[in-house]
Amino acid sequence: MDKNTITGLILIFAIFIGFSVYNNSRLNKEYEKTVAVAESHYANGELETAKTEFINALRFKPNKPEIIAKINEINLKLGVSQETPKVDTATSPKIQTEIPVIPAIADSIANVGQYGVFSNASKGENDFITLENNKVELKISLKGGKVYSARLKDYKTFDSHPLILFSGDSTVFGFKFFTADNRAVKTNDLYFKPVSDKKSFLVDSKPESVSLRLLADNKGYIEFKYTLAPDKYMVDFEVSFNSMENIIASNQSSLALDWKMYIPQQEKGRINEESYSTINYKYFQGDVDGLKLRSSKDEKSDITTKLSWVSFQDQFFSSILVTNDFFLSGSVSSTHTPTSEKYIRYYETEVGVPFSTTSAKPISLKLYFGPNHILTLKKEGLQLEKVVFLGRNIISWINRFIIIPIFNWLEKYIASYGLIILILTIIIKIVLFPLTFKSYKSQAKMQVLKPLIDELGKKFTKKEDAMKKQQATMDLYKRAGINPMGGCLPMLLQMPILFAMFRFFPVSIELRQESFLWATDLSTYDSILTLPFNIPMYGDHVSLFTILMTLATILTMKMSGSTGTDQPGMKLMMYMMPVMFMFMLNNFSSGLTYYYFLANILSYGQNVVMKRFINADAVLATLEENKKKPVKKSKWQQRLEAAAKQQGMNMPKKR
Repeated sequence: MDKNTITGLILIFAIFIGFSVYNNSRLNKEYEKTVAVAESHYANGELETAKTEFINALRFKPNKPEIIAKINEINLKLGVSQETPKVDTATSPKIQTEIPVIPAIADSIANVGQYGVFSNASKGENDFITLENNKVELKISLKGGKVYSARLKDYKTFDSHPLILFSGDSTVFGFKFFTADNRAVKTNDLYFKPVSDKKSFLVDSKPESVSLRLLADNKGYIEFKYTLAPDKYMVDFEVSFNSMENIIASNQSSLALDWKMYIPQQEKGRINEESYSTINYKYFQGDVDGLKLRSSKDEKSDITTKLSWVSFQDQFFSSILVTNDFFLSGSVSSTHTPTSEKYIRYYETEVGVPFSTTSAKPISLKLYFGPNHILTLKKEGLQLEKVVFLGRNIISWINRFIIIPIFNWLEKYIASYGLIILILTIIIKIVLFPLTFKSYKSQAKMQVLKPLIDELGKKFTKKEDAMKKQQATMDLYKRAGINPMGGCLPMLLQMPILFAMFRFFPVSIELRQESFLWATDLSTYDSILTLPFNIPMYGDHVSLFTILMTLATILTMKMSGSTGTDQPGMKLMMYMMPVMFMFMLNNFSSGLTYYYFLANILSYGQNVVMKRFINADAVLATLEENKKKPVKKSKWQQRLEAAAKQQGMNMPKKR
């Protein structure tokens, strides 16, 4: 074999390998693209289209278990018989023309006999029963016996559509357990029978109940009973087991309650809504915890202790599962849905419910479908109001016991929330005025002494004189009766209020869809101009209140003692900070930026008034008067010198 032949074979081999790599890469990209499209349709509830796209994905990667499982899951939701997906070989050469279904999945879905005594309940026609009061309308599905959708009557979406917390076959709610003959049963997949022929229940003067039964062949049944009272968002949910002691495995001490839900976008500001959407849960006889807020990653948590409730929530509304006893343990997960225009999150939880085949006591649960309104949630007990995150420690305390009571009191007498925020800002400024005045007074006195401080800088020019300059400066402050920390400490004491308002406005449902001036909704950004492009961190719109807040901040800083520096770098930083906050808050609640704008304007007015109370001549006169007096040493200085003297006396003398 000559050199040219060897070279040719190597080239052919390299081309073959290169083509294989390129082909695999292309197939992977097409596969991922098709799956992404299918997932998007699935998230939007377009099951038939999603099924078609998932089958198309199998053209690129046959026999993918997760795709086949997804197709089987959709078939189950659509109520069609299990079938083997077909693949068009014209567009996918050298790929199998039939995709076999995974045996385990096929057995669990296609074989009706796997349900045992519940086999008759595996088939049926779905229908809905409506249970409603003046607050909420619930559609209860015969398939799964679950709440299929929940509409809140007093609220609308940002685009004026009915506000539905969840809806569709993609929602999962039901118990999972094993029968005595070791068959896995999911109530979410089976058909219930209504006890009454009535299709609609309107709750007016007294509570109404809807009862559905999952029938077994031995005349036993599982009953779901939903009870709704007038003027309530909370639904009582009772589960009873009749003649099931020989059907459910006797060694089963708990049932798994499976709950999954797609959370639709309800607000105009999707970024802000995603930031405040999460899962919270309360430990039994303990505190409230939850997944991270403002996280861009998918979150999951396994909980090994007892729980009292679990909440699926977005910025202003929640679906909460509550037990009158306790859940044994649980797991929760939150998944982002960035490719979906309709949904923002996909929530999942599974909790253990105590159960005994020998006990006739029903499982007593509750379901809350309503707003994240603190007073409404507080009436239900179990610290449900803590689903509204108002900060931690002192920040939460300020919001819950100061800001919210004042806000709710003002609501009783004032209809405009713009005016309520104005009055609230004035009240806060009045309460903080003593601290503000003390801070401004200290800063103003330091500005009076600035020429003298500059002279000390000229006197001590060498680096080794830095300590002498510092001592001389402190001596100057002391003789003038100025505490250098007098300007900083009062400002630090005001910071908790600033952070409390930052937490309060974005989650205050009272501001939702309330207009003021040009802002059509104080709970989201006030856009006066939509940009044809997106600016990183800033967004694709211009918020006027955010711009006004920035200008007012710069104006206030310019007038206050912040301009006392002659260092160009510090001045640049001073003006850069408000601009940075403008970028950060452009997508935030316009109620929040409106509050910051008002706070800065009022601070500017306070500075104008307080300026008249600072007499520069009086400060200098005090300085001259104190120069004639000997500097009295503080007790701390006296103790320090005494300790140093004592240490010197105790040191051994050199020989």
